[in-house]
Amino acid sequence: MIEENCYVLWDDSHEAVVVDCGAFYPEERKAIADFIADNGLLVKRLLQTHAHFDHLFGADFICRTYGVRPEMHRAEADTYAAAAEQSRIFMHRVLPLTLPPVGPYFDDGDDLAFGHHVLRVIHTPGHTPGGVCFYEADEAVLFSGDSLFHRAIGRCDLPGGDETSLMDSLKQRVLTLPDAVTVCPGHGDCTTVGEERRANPYLQ
Repeated sequence: MIEENCYVLWDDSHEAVVVDCGAFYPEERKAIADFIADNGLLVKRLLQTHAHFDHLFGADFICRTYGVRPEMHRAEADTYAAAAEQSRIFMHRVLPLTLPPVGPYFDDGDDLAFGHHVLRVIHTPGHTPGGVCFYEADEAVLFSGDSLFHRAIGRCDLPGGDETSLMDSLKQRVLTLPDAVTVCPGHGDCTTVGEERRANPYLQ
């Protein structure tokens, strides 16, 4: 609905994780379920870069279908609890949003394993207090949620936002990664760390 990017990550072990399932419409949920079934995947985790409503529309669907609860940074507890009210304020109408129970919380520096891969948690507060990126060093891929976009950063005018914290965490924690790392954001097109270091006007 808000052009949010959901990612299904998997390898030849057929274990998979879903990152930020914002699937609102039945056809979106069916497309995800069909992809998982067609590839014979076993969903092991549902990971949240943060807990804004547009990244949660499909969380209950994933939880009910695959038996995994959303995992997030512990600083996102309040944002998660307020997601339905945020949806009402942002969309100016009431939309169905069922929040499943939270699974394990993670912290900065934790390694989240599935199959043959590990995602390292990089805490990038500022868009929300518990916003994170997930970094897979072997594949040189960063899932940046709404912290970092192509030549932009996440908005910081929502409850819990802090622009200074976001810019500082991106400069210190993300722009220090290799230039060739692909950045897969929560909205819009992918980019690279090198591109954002050179051309992102917020990070100069």
